[in-house]
Amino acid sequence: MGLNSDKSVKKLKGESRPLNTELDRKFILEACRYVDEVVIFEEDTPIKLIRSLKPDIIVKGGDYEPSAVVGSEIAKVVIFDLIQGYSSTASINKLITNPLSK
Repeated sequence: MGLNSDKSVKKLKGESRPLNTELDRKFILEACRYVDEVVIFEEDTPIKLIRSLKPDIIVKGGDYEPSAVVGSEIAKVVIFDLIQGYSSTASINKLITNPLSK
């Protein structure tokens, strides 16, 4: 699995991101049963990693169109539906607007 570095997340999402460090995010992902390895990449996109590994499948969240996914010319793209209310952005916004809510 490719994982954006802290530096690339900051560049893509702003100075207040990421919420968790790249090592913490890597640890959590590697604890998942079906994840064998997590590789942190520094670039804006994982195209170098994709070209190097030549995966059969690239998985992205539901806010992407398969044809717009980096590496779609190299591997089959599978889009997973997003689960409403469970994004980092939604959590941040909830804390900002109502910091004492559950």
